[in-house]
Amino acid sequence: MKIVFFGDSITDAGRNREQVDANSGLGNGYVFCASAALLNKDLEKYEIYNRGIGGNRVVDLYSRIKCDCWNLEPDVINILVGVNDVWHEIRRSNGVEINRFENIYRTILAETIERLPNVKIIICEPFFLKGTATEEQYEKFLAVKEYAKVVKKLAEEFSLPFVSLQKVYDEAGDKYGNDKLLRDGVHPTTEGAVILANEWLKAFEAIDK
Repeated sequence: MKIVFFGDSITDAGRNREQVDANSGLGNGYVFCASAALLNKDLEKYEIYNRGIGGNRVVDLYSRIKCDCWNLEPDVINILVGVNDVWHEIRRSNGVEINRFENIYRTILAETIERLPNVKIIICEPFFLKGTATEEQYEKFLAVKEYAKVVKKLAEEFSLPFVSLQKVYDEAGDKYGNDKLLRDGVHPTTEGAVILANEWLKAFEAIDK
């Protein structure tokens, strides 16, 4: 089973982009954690590719989906994107407005299903917590929750598994402290990556045939 993780820096997590073969260059984030769990079950069944790139917005994913996803002809594609579409607007007025975000995300899903009619797609909810990168502009970062609603709506529209994450991180943050989970309010620590991987594995189990 060939699995592609597609997204931004949360997926990227410092991966070695020179190592592009299956089960290599997976980074040190949730992709690695999820991959370790899958490979622990079966060393031969899974071919896993990390195709996250730090700083990516939904428009960036669309621009590279052919080379980084379609050409691999995967059985499963996981998509996690959205926080940079807000963050880049806050920092440099280069975000993606929510209506445009929805239209491009929908196009990604529709064209992927058209190209790969048998592919299974898992969609992850974008998330954030109050932290060093988000606290000063926290009210503006609340827009991430509106983008998350769009992502959930698209998952329902296309009948795709949706990995809910914001509530999980909110509750874990109350218990352990935000810094224990997301080192700056956006990027997971090792503990935060484990949480994300565990939530993703729950969704994946339902389609792992």
